Amino acid sequence: MFENYRVFETELAGRKLTVETGKMAGLANGSCFIKYGDTAILATATASKMPRDGIDFLPLSVDFEERLYAVGHIPGSFNKREGRPTEKAILTSRVIDRPIRPLFPKDLRNDVVLSLLVMSVDQDCSPEITGMIGASIALTISDIPWNGPIAGVFVGMVDGKYIINPTQAERAESVLELTVAGSEEKVVMIEAGAKEVGDKEMFDAIMLAHEEVKKLCRFIKDIQAQIGKPKFDYPSGAVDQALMDEVEAMVKEDVKLALDTDDKSVRDARLQPIIERVYAAYDEKYPDQHMMFDQILYQIQKHIVREWLLTDKKRVDGRKMDQIRPLAAEVGLLPRAHGSGMFTRGQTQVLTSCTLGSIDEAQMLDGIDEETEKRYMHHYNMPGYSTGEAKASRSPGRREIGHGALAERALRPVLPSVDDFPYAIRCVSEVISSNGSTSQGSVCGSTLALMDAGVPISAPVAGISCGLITEGERWMTMIDIQGLEDFYGDMDFKVAGTHKGITAIQMDLKIDGLTPEIIWAALTTTHAARDYIIDNVILKAIPSPRPEVSKYAPKMITMKIDPDKIRDVIGTGGKVIQKITADTGAKIEIEDDGTVYIAAVNRDSGLLAQKIIENIVFEPEEGAIYEGTVTRIIPIGAFVEFAPGKEGMVHISKLADYRVEKVEDICDVGDTMRVKYLGVDEKGRMNLSRKDALTAAEKAAEVPKMPVVDPNARKNAYTPRSQRRGREE
Repeated sequence: MFENYRVFETELAGRKLTVETGKMAGLANGSCFIKYGDTAILATATASKMPRDGIDFLPLSVDFEERLYAVGHIPGSFNKREGRPTEKAILTSRVIDRPIRPLFPKDLRNDVVLSLLVMSVDQDCSPEITGMIGASIALTISDIPWNGPIAGVFVGMVDGKYIINPTQAERAESVLELTVAGSEEKVVMIEAGAKEVGDKEMFDAIMLAHEEVKKLCRFIKDIQAQIGKPKFDYPSGAVDQALMDEVEAMVKEDVKLALDTDDKSVRDARLQPIIERVYAAYDEKYPDQHMMFDQILYQIQKHIVREWLLTDKKRVDGRKMDQIRPLAAEVGLLPRAHGSGMFTRGQTQVLTSCTLGSIDEAQMLDGIDEETEKRYMHHYNMPGYSTGEAKASRSPGRREIGHGALAERALRPVLPSVDDFPYAIRCVSEVISSNGSTSQGSVCGSTLALMDAGVPISAPVAGISCGLITEGERWMTMIDIQGLEDFYGDMDFKVAGTHKGITAIQMDLKIDGLTPEIIWAALTTTHAARDYIIDNVILKAIPSPRPEVSKYAPKMITMKIDPDKIRDVIGTGGKVIQKITADTGAKIEIEDDGTVYIAAVNRDSGLLAQKIIENIVFEPEEGAIYEGTVTRIIPIGAFVEFAPGKEGMVHISKLADYRVEKVEDICDVGDTMRVKYLGVDEKGRMNLSRKDALTAAEKAAEVPKMPVVDPNARKNAYTPRSQRRGREE
């Protein structure tokens, strides 16, 4: 039935990689079913028959589609089907998009859609890497014009040794999370998270990854040689060269004058009359073709900026190649936020706020990997006014999600452990002015906000971006690229880290790849720049984290109880813990291992909740003296509650050191009574003695007392975490 069915196999990091073609998705331009270990993905590449009208870019979409059946889960949503992509899926789509996009023809305008359907997941065999390789194969064997193939691998580092595509257990121990994609000749994409890894270690890891990438590219080329389709012809979307030369001769010198300023607003104002002059000159001959002339003017500006940089060693704003724009930093701008910081670099300005919450406010995750919650969250917003555009705010797009994740990855390695700082942490970066590298501005702003919030980070983190201009064999890098240099340049190489080492990398590329020399130049240049930012800006604004959290932040107390006592603290249907929260105003979170997190705006309330829990879970010590309350009386004795939920009986013979005729002669319900704990009898009853307590009272070093609580305190409902996850409590 499947006449064109073929199977190709190779080995990647000691595991089998299998590619099946000719069996599934036969109507797509190119497709393959790729399996790596037990991870299986259907990769398809589809292109429209005709180009899209009225656009000046490649309409490429990359969709990484997670299906929860791949890990044997049923979706937790109300309608029990997958909804919008998870953040992890969006980030994976971006990682695959970045190395693939630069290799399409610059003048292709046909819609291209890459769909990567994740159908089975082996946590030891990365679906992201499998999907990237599958996408490359689907494009390479298709008839869609594309200058591939590319491939990618993941690199970890455990005990100083590099590991290609580490297993899940190895990733847990790794200090490096590096994804590298490339062609057989060059590196096309780098994305990394690291625990302060040095420049040389990072460079060596990238080079090692590229050697593995080369092998995979040769494997894919062999598949193409056997079953690849001829590439189709397409109408070019490039502008007419003669017309561009004509317009360039008319306005080039004026455009040079317009671009020669460090102020984006001034530049835009200078360019506007030039744009209108070009429209007016050609409106009669080319009516309704403003987009074409916008593209021509873009090419003219691009040529001027690149010529200045490569030939004249001149930047648009007059800076040297290794010079950072003016910097400024402030903290404590928002009085009621738990922490805030504003970072300014030239006309790029980011204001970040930090909010501290109880551990149960960590983000719950429902995806195809093993991560079920996220304690540190970083969100990034870039409204229209930040670039001077009049556009309404919308929900975050893929770019905003990607930039937020980059800053989150950069700061995660320096955060204190949950044991040392038992808080959920959320940072929100508001881009209030944008002219280049706002993602790295949000890294700096978040460092300021975290320190202002009293989060004891191990070291300040700064981020900076390195640009690139190439022409044939000539190339040059420049630090701290502004918007124009990013727009017309070939690379945006973002690196964040501490003095000690790198914590995150993200590289956006517009050319077919980087040589090792360019990569090393970018790493060393950005290291010097971030050292400068840390020492001269961040630490001058706030030398160290605040010694205490804000008075508006919850005060956290951590304690440990016997896991067997969790039920006693929660109570039937949560009644006990709900009463504690109602009486004290504290929020209480209990982990399955017996760790208890108590959050209260007022520390005294937290301490009171802690004392109540201690009383619930404590095991009375035989011979110890306690003070309790008489709860009921029977003819043979009085019952005394000497701790919440702990009640014993004082036999009438143990009420006094003389004969007692009636219990009521000694006490009434509600009386406070000092008792000695005598232990548990053969029926499991707790026996108490008032007589022995009176005798030993003077010898007792300390007498625990029942806490006094306010029954009218604010109620704060509690749902145990295990119940929220659907497990039986």
